[in-house]
Amino acid sequence: MKGPTAVPHQTVAPLARLLPLALLLPLATACGGAAGAEDSHTVTVTVGYQSKTINTVTAGTLLRSLGYFEEELAARGRKDGKTYKVKWQDYATGAPITAQMTAGKIDIGSMGDFPLLINAARGKQLGQPTQLVSVTGYNLRGGLNTIVTAPGSPLRSLGDLRGKKVSTSVGSAADGTLVRALKKAGIDPEKDISKLNQQPSVGASALTGGSVDALSQFVAWPGQLAYEGKAQALYDGADLNLPTFHGVTVREKFAEERAGVLDDFLQAQRRATDHLRKRPVAAAESVAKETGLPAEAVYLYNGAHGIATFDPALRPELIAALKKDVPILKAAKLVGDVDVDSFVDPEPLKRAGHTPSYPKAGAAKSELWLKGQGSTRTFDSPKQLLKAAKGAEVRAAYVPDALTGTLWFADRAVWVADGSDLRAFVTPSHARTYVERHAGARVVSYADAVGLAS
Repeated sequence: MKGPTAVPHQTVAPLARLLPLALLLPLATACGGAAGAEDSHTVTVTVGYQSKTINTVTAGTLLRSLGYFEEELAARGRKDGKTYKVKWQDYATGAPITAQMTAGKIDIGSMGDFPLLINAARGKQLGQPTQLVSVTGYNLRGGLNTIVTAPGSPLRSLGDLRGKKVSTSVGSAADGTLVRALKKAGIDPEKDISKLNQQPSVGASALTGGSVDALSQFVAWPGQLAYEGKAQALYDGADLNLPTFHGVTVREKFAEERAGVLDDFLQAQRRATDHLRKRPVAAAESVAKETGLPAEAVYLYNGAHGIATFDPALRPELIAALKKDVPILKAAKLVGDVDVDSFVDPEPLKRAGHTPSYPKAGAAKSELWLKGQGSTRTFDSPKQLLKAAKGAEVRAAYVPDALTGTLWFADRAVWVADGSDLRAFVTPSHARTYVERHAGARVVSYADAVGLAS
């Protein structure tokens, strides 16, 4: 995601004395990664990730905390007699990861779909070509990106954004959602709004401080702000019905010279994915501890029925969507032509081992997380969840949007009573659409919805 270069948080594992950056740079061109082969028996692999972009956790935050990559490399070292070290570099966005990769200083990186295309373009342009080798988290409808406003804002639809200030990160998937959504609504994203190019944290502060009217951002910012009572959803990215995802990219030279190490990384990613799917609450708690994000916001996206699906496979729907993203970035003059087919390399994932069969996405479930519990309860309908939540010590409650299936916090959703039925919606416009199509349906408060459910 485009923005000012962030200062990375760097560690090397196994434990080793950190060298000043000036000492690391001369080694950058040596075989084996950013720090290269420190000697004939030591190989350092540098991984760039975004700790707070939580749909990359299986290739970043969670993977790092589990130590799976280090375990895979230790096994390799026992076979070939080398010592492998991993240096993790944490950034706020994908742009600085790409800058470091094209300088030969990061070997493997993870980022969103739009930044991946910029990664491909910059790598080719600067003689450090990269390859997309796996996916982390995705949503087939686009629900990972959301446009939010301040609580109590009079803005109720995209049309209300005319003449308003909107913060986003140009070159990110969130900006792509904003541009597409506005065009679909007949609004010129260049002339009809005042768009501010800001890092997510800056935009979030601008929204809460009242200096912008809306914020279009990627996971986990909209959910976090909503959970904290600092934002309300205006537009659900799933309305575009176009997949969005995050993935893993690798320097082509590194992939050729250290193919086995790349295989180890992808195998470790698979293990982290399995861990997240089997222990979603524990994984959310772990990511929250590492990032400072609320575990409840992490779980909204990465939970058992969260907005994101985690699967390393390079699904054809995702690659097709990536090709549709190229014109958006070309129009913004961020890339020229991008050969997506040559950028995507499925061979390393195939080589790393058999891909397990992941369950197909079904109907979204409502989910209740009670305080003090290490697991959640699921319900077939929002009404059933509301019944169970009444009088309980609720840590978080999640309900799917009745139109798009996007999961949202129950107490932040817009509720509609339709006879004896209760439906939840992410945005006021969704609720209004439903009410207009169903005689007798009406918008009710969350408190009233709980009362009606009981």
